[in-house]
Amino acid sequence: MEEAEYESVLCVKPDVHVYRIPPRATNRGYRAAEWQLDQPSWSGRLRITAKGRVAYIKLEDRTSGELFAQAPVDQFPGTAVESVTDSSRYFVIRIEDGNGRRAFIGIGFGDRGDAFDFNVALQDHFKWVKQQCEFAKQAQNPDQGPKLDLSFKEGQTIKLNIASMKKKEGAAGTPRARPTSTGGLSLLPPPPGARTAALAPLPGEHLSVGGSVVQPAVSPSSGGATVSWPQPKPATTATADVWGDFTKSTGSTSSQTQPGAGWVQF
Repeated sequence: MEEAEYESVLCVKPDVHVYRIPPRATNRGYRAAEWQLDQPSWSGRLRITAKGRVAYIKLEDRTSGELFAQAPVDQFPGTAVESVTDSSRYFVIRIEDGNGRRAFIGIGFGDRGDAFDFNVALQDHFKWVKQQCEFAKQAQNPDQGPKLDLSFKEGQTIKLNIASMKKKEGAAGTPRARPTSTGGLSLLPPPPGARTAALAPLPGEHLSVGGSVVQPAVSPSSGGATVSWPQPKPATTATADVWGDFTKSTGSTSSQTQPGAGWVQF
């Protein structure tokens, strides 16, 4: 599993100083004022890498990249990295040589921004490690996680206004029922903008043509569905030629015409 893990770079700072620190006599913490800050033991580049859950603080040469010292960090904050009590730019780290030997040295940055980035890079890495541990626990025990409770608590009620729901449904409108004629034939509504044709009278109704009541004739072969109505005769109209004779017009006339004359005399 270790061979499959890759190494990622978390932070790189080109200027860092290393100091020899005196042994800590009490538990009050380290103080940078006790170091010889004007005489650093070594200066170079700092690089923070991560492989799996462990972070590594590497002190390297600026030009060649040769490793000077390395401090593995498995917990932060912890004994591997400690801040001094009198400054935010200096830290105490625990270096290891790979053979089991350990030593505590002091490191410092000339810029407060570099010290801030160093601190935040370690915080972000171990925050990610904590999240990965929680995800692994939830995957192993999915039933132990918080469950969503949707049940009603004691004394809790819910109110539904059904009257308003019915009003909303009625406002949306319902399709009108199509009128049904006798014989099982349904009449479709006319299209929008079209002239409405006259409907055939219902049974028991009579059609009046020329002042007389006419009964419809029902075709026996159609089963009572087809109704035929007698066509009224066209009324006789008077035809006249304005420039000719008016003797052909029907009815009595009060005008007299001269044979061959083209004007009407009243």
